[in-house]
Amino acid sequence: MYKSLLSVGGLTLVSRGTGFLRDVMLAAILGGGLLNDAFVVAQRLPNHFRAIFGEGAFNSAYVPSYSQVLQSEGLAGARHFAGQIFVGLLASQILLLGLAWAFTPFFVDLLAPGFRNDPEKFELTVTLTRITFPYLLFVTLVTLQSGSLNAHKRFVAAAFAPVLMNLSIMAFLGVAFLFANGAIAASWGLALSGLLQLALTSLAAYRAGILEQFARPAMTENIRHFLGALGPAVIGSAGIQIALFADTIIGSLLPTGGPSSIYYADRIYQLPLGVIGIAAGTVLLPEMSRFLAAGNPGAALHAQNRTMALSLALCAPFSIAFFMIPDVIMRGVFLRGAFTAEAAEASAAVLTAYGFGLVAIVLVRSAVASFQAQSDTKTPMMIALGAAAVNIALKLVLFEPLGAVGLAAATAVGAWINLLLLVFLAIRRGAMKPDLLLWRTAACVVTASWALSAFALFAAAPARSLVAGLGRFADLFELLLLGFAGAVAYVLVLAAGLRIAGVRLRRPLA
Repeated sequence: MYKSLLSVGGLTLVSRGTGFLRDVMLAAILGGGLLNDAFVVAQRLPNHFRAIFGEGAFNSAYVPSYSQVLQSEGLAGARHFAGQIFVGLLASQILLLGLAWAFTPFFVDLLAPGFRNDPEKFELTVTLTRITFPYLLFVTLVTLQSGSLNAHKRFVAAAFAPVLMNLSIMAFLGVAFLFANGAIAASWGLALSGLLQLALTSLAAYRAGILEQFARPAMTENIRHFLGALGPAVIGSAGIQIALFADTIIGSLLPTGGPSSIYYADRIYQLPLGVIGIAAGTVLLPEMSRFLAAGNPGAALHAQNRTMALSLALCAPFSIAFFMIPDVIMRGVFLRGAFTAEAAEASAAVLTAYGFGLVAIVLVRSAVASFQAQSDTKTPMMIALGAAAVNIALKLVLFEPLGAVGLAAATAVGAWINLLLLVFLAIRRGAMKPDLLLWRTAACVVTASWALSAFALFAAAPARSLVAGLGRFADLFELLLLGFAGAVAYVLVLAAGLRIAGVRLRRPLA
C-alpha cells in the first residue's frame, strides 16, 4: 500500500507543483482585484457541484460498490455496472449544464450576492461561469473512471489528471493577449482541461481492460445498493460544500480583494491537503474495502493506522510553517506582477487561520474511510452536517470583527469537530483501533513540531538578513532558505524520535 500511497502522493505533488505555477501566473496576470475575484467565483461554481455530486460523494459510494460487484460477479459484471452509472451520470450532467447556462445570473447572485453592487464584476463573473461550467460534466465522468481504476490499484492516470488542468490554464494564460482579459483566458483553459482529463482516464481504463460498457440504467440490486449509499454521501458532501458556499457568499461582501485573499491562502493550504490527505484517502478507501470484502478486518485497521501515522508526520511541518512564517510564504510565492505587498499580507493572515485546521482536515480522509469502507455513508453524513452547521454559525459570528480571517478560522474549528466526532464514533464501533505505533508516532511528531517552531522563531531574522541584498529575489530565497533548513531540522528530530520509540512507518502492510 505504501508504494501506491507514495505513487499517488508523488503525482499529486506534481499536480500541486504545477498548480503553484498556475497560481503564480494568475497572481501576476490577474492580481488580487476585480479580475481574480470574478474568476475565483466562476471556477468555484462548477467545483462546488463537482465536490457534491462528483469526487466527494460519488467515490465514497462507488468504490465500495464497484469492489463488491467485482468480487461477486467478476470483471464483466463490474464493467456493466460501471456502464450503467456512466450513462446515468452523463444524462444528469447534461441536464445540469443546461440549467446552469440558462440561470447563470441567478447562480452568481446566490453564490456571490455582494457582486451585484459592482455591475462590472457581476457581468464578468456571469460570462466566466458560462465558460467554466462544462468542466463539471467532463470531470464528473473522470471521477467515475478514476474510481474504477483505483479499485484495480491503478492510480497513476487519475492522480495525473489534475496536472492537465494546470497545464491547460497556464497555456491559455500564456496567450492571454488573444482574449479580452486574462480571466477569460484562464476560464477557457479550465473548460478545455476537463475534456483532456476525460481523454486521459478513458485511455487508461481502455488499456487496463476495464473501460465501462455503455449500458441502459436499470434498478438492479447493485444499482439500488449504490444509490442507497450515494444519497447520504451527497447530503454529507453537500454539508461540507455548504460551508464552502458560505465562505464565497460572505466573502463576496468583503471589499474588492477579499475573495482573492481567501483564494490565494487556500491554494497554499491545499498543497499538503492534496498531496497527503487526498492521496491517503484515495489509496486507503479501496485498500480497506478490499480487506473487508475478503473478511480480513485486522488488515484494514492495520492499513488505516499506518496511513494516519504517515499522514500526521508529513502534514505537521506544513501546519507549523503556516503558523510561524505565513508572510514569508505568501511573499515568496506570489509577490510579483499585479500581486502587491498588501495582498500578500492579507492572504498571510488567512493562511495562519487555515493552518489551525490542517492536521484535522488531512486526517478526516482516513477517519471517514472507517465508515465508507463498510458502505456506511450515513454516519459521516450526519457528522459532516453537524460540523458544517457549527462552521457556518462561527462564520456569521466572526465575519464582522475578523473579515476573511474569521471565515478561515471557522473552517478550522469545523474541521476539528468533524474529525473528533468521526474518531469517537469509529473507535466506539470498533471501526478504528489506534495502535501503539500511531500513538508513538504522534508523540514524536509533537516533539519535532516544537523543535521546528523554535527554529522558525529564531532563524527568521538571520535568514532575512542573509538575503537582504538579493533585491526582488529576496522574498523567494528567504522562503527557500527557511523551508529547506526547517525541513532538515524537522526530519532529523522526527527520525531520532522514531528511532528511540522503535517506530518503523515503512513496515509492509500485507
